[in-house]
Amino acid sequence: MSDLTARSRQNAVALAYQEGEGAPKVVAKGKGMVAEQIISRAREAGVFVHESKELVALLMDVDLDRQIPPALYRAIAELLAWLYHVDSAKGRGDPLPAPPASSVSSASDSPL
Repeated sequence: MSDLTARSRQNAVALAYQEGEGAPKVVAKGKGMVAEQIISRAREAGVFVHESKELVALLMDVDLDRQIPPALYRAIAELLAWLYHVDSAKGRGDPLPAPPASSVSSASDSPL
């Protein structure tokens, strides 16, 4: 598989959460070069980039500026809790915790 083919298949979704909102929103999404730009800008801004093809595939079906569907709440909550622990561990100089066991497979059985 060429590098160009692999790149064209890459997808990325960016989520944002504002206090007081019901759930995180999809604020950017794209494929190929757009996905690369989303990932690049996130890293430049110091935003954590989590790789989960299954979760990204589900989030690609969510319209821009829409909240994630309830079927994905658990998977996203587990990811956010893990990120909190990663930040805490970094601040204390502790080893980083392992990523959460994903609940995406059970979420994908639920309708969006």
